[in-house]
Amino acid sequence: MSRHQSAVRDLQSIQDFIRWTYSRFLQSDIFFGHSTDNAWDEAIQLVLGSLSLPLDFPKEYLDSRLTANEKKRILKYVDRRIKQREPLPYILGEAWFMGLPFKVTKDTLIPRSPIMALIEGEFQPWLQQYPLNILDMCTGSGCLGIAAALTFEDASVDITDISEAALDVAAENITMHDVNDRVTAIHSDMFTSLAGKQYDLIICNPPYVDANDYETAPKEFHNEPQLALTSGDDGLDFTRAFLAQAANYLQDNGIVVYEVGNSEVALQDAYPDTPFMWVDLEHGGNGVFVLTKDELKTLQQE
Repeated sequence: MSRHQSAVRDLQSIQDFIRWTYSRFLQSDIFFGHSTDNAWDEAIQLVLGSLSLPLDFPKEYLDSRLTANEKKRILKYVDRRIKQREPLPYILGEAWFMGLPFKVTKDTLIPRSPIMALIEGEFQPWLQQYPLNILDMCTGSGCLGIAAALTFEDASVDITDISEAALDVAAENITMHDVNDRVTAIHSDMFTSLAGKQYDLIICNPPYVDANDYETAPKEFHNEPQLALTSGDDGLDFTRAFLAQAANYLQDNGIVVYEVGNSEVALQDAYPDTPFMWVDLEHGGNGVFVLTKDELKTLQQE
């Protein structure tokens, strides 16, 4: 009898399948980091998510019995997670960011940017004025721009991406969060479609993974769009071009909030005289800096 046949026959309840999935995950070499950081939480999310149940599903109902089809769906998702190393949000089609659900597909990165902490703190103490015009470049699922729109309820937000497929997903998330009147999805290769626009705040989580980090990354990352991850040997191809142009798209008191992750060291080596303000991130993570328009203009003159 196969492992699946045994599970369908012997396991009955939601709780049974959470425990079984947990055991399978512990026996595997999967990487955690796209929705949870441990096997137990990932097992709970997979089982409840596959049943369209919320994570706060009452514990007293965890002994509810499952149908044969529900059992088979869970087993299929477990196999995809272990054998294909698919991150769980892709399997479920949904990721959570700042307590908000976002549709995700393999055309978008899975939301996890540490810029979340800055949005929660309304970008203080760096923002000198309320941002009426915000740009979220390399938006992917739209999570940063939509979260900023929900935080700054009087702001207009442009979200841009080079990937039309990603923008299609972002458009669905705009509608899901009912911000169609204030958030606009724009297909753009960096600044090419933004002529004449200026912003009080530019947020950017660009491709920044260097070639070596990408090659040695866990297989889960290779399920994400490479276009959204890598940017040349040192991870800075996009960033160099961005820094050379960004000042032209900022209001006088505007700021850029930008993520480079582990390429932080390479960036400092490439721009030793630039006063990057590196942010101490409340929820962990690294490689997020803030620059003002004047600092960016100095870069353009070099």
